[in-house]
Amino acid sequence: MGALERLVLSDGQWNRISAYIIGDSRTRGSSGRDNRMFVEAVLWIVRTGSPWRDLPDLFGAWNSAFRRFSRWSRKGIWWRIFEAMSDDPDFEYLIVDSTIIRAHQHASGGKKGAEDQAIGRSRGGLSTKLHMAVRGLGCPVRFALTAGQKGDAPQAENLIAGLPAEIVMADTAYDSDALRRTISDKGAIAVIPNNPSRASKYPLDHDLYAQRYLIECCFSKLKQFRRVATRYEKTARNYLAVITIAAIVLWIR
Repeated sequence: MGALERLVLSDGQWNRISAYIIGDSRTRGSSGRDNRMFVEAVLWIVRTGSPWRDLPDLFGAWNSAFRRFSRWSRKGIWWRIFEAMSDDPDFEYLIVDSTIIRAHQHASGGKKGAEDQAIGRSRGGLSTKLHMAVRGLGCPVRFALTAGQKGDAPQAENLIAGLPAEIVMADTAYDSDALRRTISDKGAIAVIPNNPSRASKYPLDHDLYAQRYLIECCFSKLKQFRRVATRYEKTARNYLAVITIAAIVLWIR
């Protein structure tokens, strides 16, 4: 495979995820036999940011790979693999933040309109906002998409719902009484700087807050996957699948 070796899975990585993939060598047709080749084809696309039509021939027909990628996205297979890989026993920290993703012009025009496909207009033009919760190991455990102009705080409650934590960290954009109550109801401590407009201030543990760098590092690692760093997918479902695939790789490195 030559120059493509660094873009594909090691045997150890494949063994970790293969049990959660539909079909195997006993499945009728080719879908079970070529699972590894297909997954590595998708990884090549996600890592390089290349158009599907530029998929190297050694991975098979690009249109077949794309249709299968979309089908797995629709069936939630990528998410199932991610959930299996992201079983982090460290429940101490939960860090929440968001980042803006520029949407390529080819990403517009999806069915149901831009808002339903999590594309909006922010200061940089067409964009999608990726909202994410990260554990203390610095890997993502939950994420969601909105249009780029949407606020951060309204997404936070869904990001942390049902996730155990002793400490929930976020920046000033998340400073709201409602979120602080939600965190308290979880039995966790909110480590969030006070908004300057707040009349009564909450204490802030600056040593704990310094750990928030972990989510910035996670965003940086995810954006090393070029198809994450720039959104090319027309549908929010397929773009969320791209992010999920990149997140899986972070967990199995």
